[in-house]
Amino acid sequence: MSKPHPQQGSKHLPLSTLALSVRLALGAGVAAGLLAQGVQAQNAPVLPRVEITGSAIKQIESETPLPVQVITRAEIDKTGVTTAAELMTRISANVGGLTDGASINVGGDQRGFNSANLRGIGTSSTLVLLNGRRMANFASPGDDTGVDLNNIPAAAIQRVEVLLDGASSLYGTDAIGGVINFITRKDFRGVELNAYGLKTDEGGAGKRTVSISGGIGDVQDDGYNIFAVFDAQRTDRLSTSQRKFVSELQVPQRLGHLLSSFTSPGNIRLTSAQRDHLQEIGFQLNGKPITNRMINLAIPKCSPPANLYLPGGTGGQDACTYDYMGDTELYPKTEKQNLLSRGVFKINSDTQAYAEVALSRSRSYYVGSAARVTAAIDYRKIPQLANTGLDTLDEDDAGELEVRVRLNEAGRRTSELTSEGQRYVLGVSGMVGGWDYDVGFNHSVNTVKDKDTHGYLLYKELKQGIADGRINPFGPSSPEGQALIDSIQVNDVVRRARGTMDSLDMKASRALTTLPGGELSLAVGGEVRRERTDFNPSALLMSNNINNDDAPEGGKATSDRRRVAGVFGELLAPFTKEIQAQISARYDRYQKVGGALSPKVGLSYTPNKSLLVRASMGRGFRAPSMSELYRPTVYSSTATLPDPVYCATVDNDYSDCADNWNTRRYSNANLKPERSKQFSLGAVMEPGQHLTVSADYWNIKRTNLISEIGDDIILGNLAKYGSLVHRDEDGKIDYINLRKENRGAQKASGIDLVVDVHNIHTGVGRFGAHLNGTYVLASKIQTAPGDAFISNLNRFVTEGVVQRWRHTVSFDWDQGPFSATLSNSFSSGYEDQNSAINTTDGSVVKANRVKAYSLWDMSGSYAWSKQLKLRAGIQNMFDKSPPYSNQAFHFLSGYDPSYTDPRGRRFYASANYAFK
Repeated sequence: MSKPHPQQGSKHLPLSTLALSVRLALGAGVAAGLLAQGVQAQNAPVLPRVEITGSAIKQIESETPLPVQVITRAEIDKTGVTTAAELMTRISANVGGLTDGASINVGGDQRGFNSANLRGIGTSSTLVLLNGRRMANFASPGDDTGVDLNNIPAAAIQRVEVLLDGASSLYGTDAIGGVINFITRKDFRGVELNAYGLKTDEGGAGKRTVSISGGIGDVQDDGYNIFAVFDAQRTDRLSTSQRKFVSELQVPQRLGHLLSSFTSPGNIRLTSAQRDHLQEIGFQLNGKPITNRMINLAIPKCSPPANLYLPGGTGGQDACTYDYMGDTELYPKTEKQNLLSRGVFKINSDTQAYAEVALSRSRSYYVGSAARVTAAIDYRKIPQLANTGLDTLDEDDAGELEVRVRLNEAGRRTSELTSEGQRYVLGVSGMVGGWDYDVGFNHSVNTVKDKDTHGYLLYKELKQGIADGRINPFGPSSPEGQALIDSIQVNDVVRRARGTMDSLDMKASRALTTLPGGELSLAVGGEVRRERTDFNPSALLMSNNINNDDAPEGGKATSDRRRVAGVFGELLAPFTKEIQAQISARYDRYQKVGGALSPKVGLSYTPNKSLLVRASMGRGFRAPSMSELYRPTVYSSTATLPDPVYCATVDNDYSDCADNWNTRRYSNANLKPERSKQFSLGAVMEPGQHLTVSADYWNIKRTNLISEIGDDIILGNLAKYGSLVHRDEDGKIDYINLRKENRGAQKASGIDLVVDVHNIHTGVGRFGAHLNGTYVLASKIQTAPGDAFISNLNRFVTEGVVQRWRHTVSFDWDQGPFSATLSNSFSSGYEDQNSAINTTDGSVVKANRVKAYSLWDMSGSYAWSKQLKLRAGIQNMFDKSPPYSNQAFHFLSGYDPSYTDPRGRRFYASANYAFK
């Protein structure tokens, strides 16, 4: 994809014009690190000055600073992707962004949110822009803050510029990881129709899209241009039963202890006294005396395939284990619509007015496993236990049994998540008094509705129905019980969130004087912004009476707002034809948080036409997000972890002292901003007419890091973090406090590599190849000042992994109306999480190294005429399945859904017809 320089026909561009190639973008702001003004031949034609992502000064493209990956519309078409989120998975520097696959869970945070995460340092540190301006962040509160990529009008994208140098003076220095600027068409005329269809080899996850574009008017000739693009697409759901690789992962055999003890028929969780009593009277199951506290009267049958008799599983040898990986979805059904319209009006020869409207709606349908419930039932209602005398025991609620039920009769839990975006921009641009200016007002909104539609039941009524026998936890219920289940189904929008951003921005630039290398140019500008977030849980949710959907602690409707102001300046100084400097700075101030000045400086040196050297250094500043400051408390739980205090009393027997401990996750209104330092050093080389190579070293350090301490780290260092673990009167863990704090630091460094082979003409056509890769040298977090850094480089830690090497590579051919592309995306293997514990026997999961993940795609196109173009392709040609992983962080087990794709081999075709 992203080429180090654009090709103009078959003419090869020299390195001078080549900087365009690698499009070194000035980290926008504090925009430093200027890239070299490419040395131009003395008799070269005068090139137009254009706007470059990361700089407020219009420049000849060959003079662009710092590396920017540029992805054109043609390159997007070749990949066969249809959404901005799918496109981001092919950016080697994008690690750990939120995707549809990874968001599969029941009752989880921020479902439906698709995000980017440059450098793997956090979604909140990646700035996503549409036509150089901000959008409202995904409104639903959670750990991640950023723009929902579903709100990007994919069909209207002309190109994407990915600025890989962090902290931007132009857009905001919170862009510590970098900037992704989606640039849409701006002067389209005519009508264009596009249809696309995709089918998977094994079924499920099919996709259909249609788009229509239309525009009239020429700004120069007619004084105006108005155009609109509408895009609609639908993706089908994908269930575990539709993918053979799920059974090949052997999750029950390898990870039985990650499965569930909530089964159908239900398991019974005995107290120690109840178990001992049943052993004393000789009670047997499956012809053997019971040994565990968990029993199931149906063993060994257990109603497969989802409910298994799995002695090594969570249920143990006396009970059943539920394999949710055989009864859930891998990919949600989605429906997405986007509309972008833009109008430009010529006021006079020096002034233009423009207006832009972007509307989007993304609806995701999440289907998980059937509802689970813990309830109580009198033992005398169970024929096999009715005469065991459990009511004679000396304990509270003698004779009452705890049952853990998977309520298949209620159906699978289904939710509907709707994310809607609105964005309106009005602006004026032009020239006045030698200044090139642009002033714009931006009103942007994101609304999120989270609706429980089926499988979620009224909790009190459900427990009562089990207690009085109307609902049978061990087999089919009576018609009366089924009627009760149907009557207490929840169909309610349980959470509503709305985020609004209003901003007024201005920038202006002009040449001041002439230096030996060209014009000394100055840019100044600023922005005032108002942000507001509203969160409204429903009355039903706050009643805490929805089974499997808990109310937040102290939950209530919230409304928070703040004002933000920033000013910046940028100076472009070409001291000589070979040496250029760019100096910039931005001051941002956030209401109630504070402000900071973030400077940046960059240099570029072009000793000859075949070499360009660049370097930059700067500082960044990220204020805490509204969610980090004011998010409602969330109840959650850890992965299965040992409690060292409890373990010391039972000879470190993990079967007794390891559990899924309750957590309470808090925001913090007293958070301070994060600070960052970053620098880069790189070169662009052109050793031959058809070859361009660039390599850029980057280094980022964040301090005052806003984060929670990982629950595994807390329990691994109780001497330091024991105060975060709250215990009951018996010394058992009640809950763990996970609070957002300013803690420690984060370091990340690596090398971006681009190799581009272009315009090789042969008797059978023109060939080219492109490699874009990122080799990470370090990725680590320090929990608190003075602590050792913990590395997640090539190692899954707490929430995920940063792979050592990621790349995309493509090979292109074209001749006449025919063209073809073969491409590969690759992520290196890594050390697995290797920490999951079997609470039945106390064993730790067998150590595993996750294999490398490599996917090959191929597409071909034929230009039938000037109006009609046809394309067909195969994604994941060799039907590569996600590699096995024992990670215990994501809801889905057996593989890591954050970067893999469960859809398998896919075939697609598209047709594009243009009237111009």
